[in-house]
Amino acid sequence: MSTQSVARRMTAGEQLRAGRKLRRIPQLIAGLIGYGTSVTFLVESGLGASSWSVLAEGVSERTGLSFGWATNLIAVAVLLFWVPLRELPGLGTLLNVLLVGLSADLAAWLLPVPESLGTRLAFFAFGLLMLTFSDAVYLGARFGSGPRDGLMTGAVRVTGRPIWLVRTTIEIAVLAVGWALGGTAGLGTLVVALAMGPLVQQFLRVTTVRLPGDHLDKPAKPG
Repeated sequence: MSTQSVARRMTAGEQLRAGRKLRRIPQLIAGLIGYGTSVTFLVESGLGASSWSVLAEGVSERTGLSFGWATNLIAVAVLLFWVPLRELPGLGTLLNVLLVGLSADLAAWLLPVPESLGTRLAFFAFGLLMLTFSDAVYLGARFGSGPRDGLMTGAVRVTGRPIWLVRTTIEIAVLAVGWALGGTAGLGTLVVALAMGPLVQQFLRVTTVRLPGDHLDKPAKPG
């Protein structure tokens, strides 16, 4: 995958008709469950969750919703931003809304509370790697982006800027809004915001499923 382009756009029908579904469907589900689980690892570490988790925490504080349901509510709201970006939804978009928040809540119920600093650091490091890899895994299945990632892929196509730059810009903006709403941010939050884009871009090189007759969209202009 090019460092500046994302996999070609496909409608929901094209995504379902495309080949290699025996690999793509399990990859999609595994990536989404891993994404939701990794969010909880970061939250439980107490060292700083992802920007979107800070936003979800802020919304949860303001509305009284659980963290998982706040995550799902944000996902639905973000879909409105897809309209000007002309991003195409798919099976992955629907399952993202359903599975990420539920997986986060389930992981919160199952995971022990880390007591020592060493355990918290391990939770954070594992959560960061799992978050970025799981994001690339489900995107690489090519069943459409989730609401949050659709902002990234749509903006990459519209602006022609590199994935890492677009994703980092989005992460910083979301962090600022979440913090203003009362979400908890730490040094680790900034680490996640800065590392998310570059790591996802690198992981996509190996997780993107190649399809017959495949090609990559060219960016609108050089980054």
